[in-house]
Amino acid sequence: MSFGTGGLFLNESVAIARLFQELGDWSAVKRVASEQAVIPFKKQSSVTRSVREIANRLEVLRPEEMELLAHGEYHNQLSVLWLALCRGYRFIGEFATELVSERFLSFRTHLTYDDFDAFYAAKAEWEPDLEQISVSTREKLRQVLFRLMREGGILSKDDHICRALLSPVFTNLISASDPKEIRFFPGAEPAGQKGD
Repeated sequence: MSFGTGGLFLNESVAIARLFQELGDWSAVKRVASEQAVIPFKKQSSVTRSVREIANRLEVLRPEEMELLAHGEYHNQLSVLWLALCRGYRFIGEFATELVSERFLSFRTHLTYDDFDAFYAAKAEWEPDLEQISVSTREKLRQVLFRLMREGGILSKDDHICRALLSPVFTNLISASDPKEIRFFPGAEPAGQKGD
């Protein structure tokens, strides 16, 4: 539940992915990215925290996914970042598959803060750690998650779930690694199933 920093950080994530390809070591990447001010914040503590957050997200990516983030087209970069969030944060992955994708399939595409709260409460019944999180932190996480979904193209500006339009390149990557991860993307179909 430590995804409460900033937004999707697309440009910064691309820069950090390229640094990782160059340096091959996450400790070095975090140090160099902080020194080079890859993230344009005035406070060094904010830069360091954000670089660490982005690196943590990207560490879950496979080399081909990192390559697509570093040098792919814009919509593929967004898809890779959403994949990284869903993989890196179990709560986001479960929210994407159990709530967002299911709602999309049942044609109830408007998503509200109340939907988040109900999902969170249901999860907290089984995860005591979630109950320990303060209301103010939960509200911040909710706000950040909705922002991430809007920036990633999962939600429209008026909070309607958007059908994921994934490229064949990205869909093939998912199918090769873990076909179940296609469920992170509302309405997406595994490779080879379009039009079947």
